[in-house]
Amino acid sequence: IDVATEKIIIIKDQISDRDAEATAWDKKVSAFGTISQVAGFFARPKDEDFELVYSEHRYEPFWHVLAKARYVYDRKATYKVPVSGNVVKSATLLNTDFEVSSDHLHLDVMEHCVQDEMDEVFIDGITAKNITSLASYTNYSHTEVKGKIENSIAKNSLVVPPSARISAIMRDSLSKMIKGIQADVIHEEHVEVSIVELYYHPIYAYKFRWNSKAKEGIIEVDGVTGEVR
Repeated sequence: IDVATEKIIIIKDQISDRDAEATAWDKKVSAFGTISQVAGFFARPKDEDFELVYSEHRYEPFWHVLAKARYVYDRKATYKVPVSGNVVKSATLLNTDFEVSSDHLHLDVMEHCVQDEMDEVFIDGITAKNITSLASYTNYSHTEVKGKIENSIAKNSLVVPPSARISAIMRDSLSKMIKGIQADVIHEEHVEVSIVELYYHPIYAYKFRWNSKAKEGIIEVDGVTGEVR
């Protein structure tokens, strides 16, 4: 079993702080859920009734793990080959005579097998769920952390540590790769975890206060895709 060296990778912002904040201001009313819908029914809330009380730029984690396995082996088997009709009592194949039983020839063979397995996961570092859409982040510009992660991000940015443990993720992937092979001879048995990467992707968060309602709500803007939540 071979396991790759773990890497930490920072995905770079594709959206500036200024553009993210402008998007958040534009979508701020939606941060207040049902109350905003009711208020909007009577009159559109005015911008001056809102106040930006807090903002942050943070990096949220996810794991990318790719495991592969290859098994090369031989195993004995018996093939049942139907004959052309019940009048056939025997047949000759490669100068060997075979008796017919139950309208079939029973051929003893040696099967030469190659079995490839693969398991690739993208695990949200906070919820520990496998979210395949996280794969799209890996296509964006990024940089590998060589020293302390604090040296690879902006001074005022926050880093959210993963609560999903890589040890549990690795055990799950390896359990899928390690197979009980039924074979007479095993020529190759190789399991490899070729990718173990901890990605951090940027999120902008803005907390707004709706003064006349005495309510607060949060808008988050994805620093890569621009998605608002």
